[in-house]
Amino acid sequence: MPLPIITADQRLAEVRGVKGVLVGSWGLGKTFQLWTLDPATTLFVDIEAGDLAVKSWPGDSLRPRTWEDCRDIAVLLGGPNPALREGQSFSQWHYESATERYGDAAELAKYRTVFIDSITVAGRLCFQWCKGQPQAFSEKNNKPDVRGAYGLLGQEMVAWLTHIQHTRTKHIWFVGILDERTDEFNRRYYELQIDGSKTGLELPGIVDEVITLAEIKPADGEPYRAFVCQTGNPWGFPAKDRSGRLDMVEPPNLGQLMRKLGAPEAAAPNPPSFH
Repeated sequence: MPLPIITADQRLAEVRGVKGVLVGSWGLGKTFQLWTLDPATTLFVDIEAGDLAVKSWPGDSLRPRTWEDCRDIAVLLGGPNPALREGQSFSQWHYESATERYGDAAELAKYRTVFIDSITVAGRLCFQWCKGQPQAFSEKNNKPDVRGAYGLLGQEMVAWLTHIQHTRTKHIWFVGILDERTDEFNRRYYELQIDGSKTGLELPGIVDEVITLAEIKPADGEPYRAFVCQTGNPWGFPAKDRSGRLDMVEPPNLGQLMRKLGAPEAAAPNPPSFH
């Protein structure tokens, strides 16, 4: 049997999706970005239950409420990982179990974009689940072991994010809350609000794009909202553009950004303005 070599022509012909994280502070309109995406081909995974800004958005949604729900959605979206054993999350066994509960995963094929809001709340659901697992208790006295819970949390979150990230044909956007902090030298820095960050979880290494929705305050002129898209920006916001197609600052319109990333089909034709 010959090696399964993929030629350059085959690779270039593949349908590939953009994988990104959109972060920002409260109230800047992260969830509102759903309006800029095509509702006919976008699935809204509403983990946060904070959909007031998009209550009348005409697309489909899922509302997972447990960590088990989140894992089931991931395996249905990405399919089974053949490298995993029976009984493991994201294995063939898990995929078959999830289809028994929810039906044929082919129903998800019509969605080109998956908008997951938010990774912050997904981390909380995961941590609640982790605290009830055997790894979260001491082997000596069976008392709760926070370090064990955080260790399991890191493993679970990385596995979940990585499995969704390998859904090659779909555009995946994770939404997260950005916290502003200061270090011991009173220097400002920004950190994604997620319990998994305490375990060393590094999102920029998992996804292609990291975009910060921020309020830019110029020295002269009125403040304005914008996407900050490149590492080394003057404000210190987390950002990464693996595509090389984005400017340092882009208009705060995710659909328009997707066009620039080469995915015009993801954008809504006439999104409303954010106020």
